[in-house]
Amino acid sequence: MAVIPPVCDFNWPAPDFTLPATDGKTYSLNDLKGNNGTLVMFICNHCPYVISIMDKLVRDARDLQKLGICVIAINANDADKYPDDSFENMQKQDFPFPYLHDESQTVARAYGAACTPDFFGFNADMGLQYRGRLDSSGRNAGADNLTRDLYLAMKQVAQTGAGPTEQTPSMGCSIKWKTA
Repeated sequence: MAVIPPVCDFNWPAPDFTLPATDGKTYSLNDLKGNNGTLVMFICNHCPYVISIMDKLVRDARDLQKLGICVIAINANDADKYPDDSFENMQKQDFPFPYLHDESQTVARAYGAACTPDFFGFNADMGLQYRGRLDSSGRNAGADNLTRDLYLAMKQVAQTGAGPTEQTPSMGCSIKWKTA
């Protein structure tokens, strides 16, 4: 069942974290934040919504990095119930950005992540400016010429420090929370 996260809470401060990455290093948010903004996205390996946009996601990440925006991916899914999302399977991905493992799910909870993908776009001062979708693809890959909502919003953030006032929420599979 699809989950839709809430709209952007402008200037909400980014919670810090320290997490292991698939490159064998451990990163904090301060280690990674970009000069012109930071995009923290919650994704996973098995979600059909994420899989359908992966090529566009990598394209947009590369384009945002050229604008001085750091792109970070975090997987918080319960790998015991969803083995495709294990750290070992995360390491099989070849991303041009850090892919971090939130095994305890504390970071996902601190951010209020609701689904995969869930995008949190921060300005250089680490205030939230975008919590919307990549584009209008949804569960199935849309055409390559769809409006690049995430890219355009984060480009605006890099240039002005502020995100667009009109944002369409992302949609995806729910975060796979561990049971207590």
